[in-house]
Amino acid sequence: EEKGIDFTIRHIVKETPTKDEFLAWQKIAGVDKKKFVNTNGKKYKEMGLKETIDAMSEAELFELISADGMLVKRPILVNDDFVLIGFKVKEWEERF
Repeated sequence: EEKGIDFTIRHIVKETPTKDEFLAWQKIAGVDKKKFVNTNGKKYKEMGLKETIDAMSEAELFELISADGMLVKRPILVNDDFVLIGFKVKEWEERF
């Protein structure tokens, strides 16, 4: 708000993005599918995803994380021509 930017807040855990949204955002961001996953989260560890994530297709992984927002890396900022995943001060400062 202090930068004069319009935005909409979406609670990722309560309103988890769909598989198709993740696929579209990955295309815009040009990043590996794993960037969207909260690899430090309890759920990730409990599910043993470290051992299986590489074998999953993008569609399979995004279907899985779209069913549980706790598996999603946050925050995600989506714009028409870029997507920021997680909060890295330098990346955010470069955009704003």
